Amino acid sequence: MKSATRAADALARFQGAHAAIILGTGLGIMERRIDIHEAMPYSDIPGFPRSTVSSHSGRLLRGTLGGKEVVVMSGRFHLYEGYSPAEVTFPIRVFKLLGIRNLFISNAAGGLRKDLSPGSAMLITDHINFTGRNPLIGPNQEELGPRFPDMTEPYSKHLRTLALNSAQEQSITLHEGVYVQVPGPSMETAAETRMLKTIGAHAVGMSTVMEVIEAVHCGMEVLAISAVTNNNDPDDYIPAPIESVIAHAEQAGPAIAEIFRGVLASL
Repeated sequence: MKSATRAADALARFQGAHAAIILGTGLGIMERRIDIHEAMPYSDIPGFPRSTVSSHSGRLLRGTLGGKEVVVMSGRFHLYEGYSPAEVTFPIRVFKLLGIRNLFISNAAGGLRKDLSPGSAMLITDHINFTGRNPLIGPNQEELGPRFPDMTEPYSKHLRTLALNSAQEQSITLHEGVYVQVPGPSMETAAETRMLKTIGAHAVGMSTVMEVIEAVHCGMEVLAISAVTNNNDPDDYIPAPIESVIAHAEQAGPAIAEIFRGVLASL
């Protein structure tokens, strides 16, 4: 907790933001829709991990979107990079200390339904944690939240309604579905894809769930949208190289940014 406090102290001028936004793989393109006032490398923030994945620039931005002040993580951290759940979610605790109440998350994900085509967007309604990890394991930090946080509604119904309204007003197709996080970094096999579909998942990725658990623990309202980068059909399995993942995430990114803009304007 001391390291999070040091980071929050170093970011004191970031206080007062209406929301924190996390940009996922290939979604740095969303920066173009944000009026950026300041950019700070993660290396300049005490305790912050470093982004090591292609398309994650590793900068914390301060700016405005939808007429509201926002803090933006241009690049996130993943379990597969070797980070612990506590390290992956370190920024969420810092945002809590900065008084930020809303967390908007974007990610790149493989579609597990036929209607989730590459370049489309899916509003996350619920999730499945298939990592076997949890950022809250260990002594509870009571100043952040309860020992056993309720997960009845990890994704804010209010924010989801605003997102659907924003998409409709802008004639953006926004699917809805359940997201499952796997550890990565290897992609799913055909057999694993069949299993994930069987347990009720509609899109699969390697991020987000750790951050959502921490955000719920911290009492934050969460909105999350997946950029669908490929469709995992176990009966016609097609490789999804990272270049293709990034390209399709960039295709979906502007629409996700506009949905976020609409939600922020409504807050």
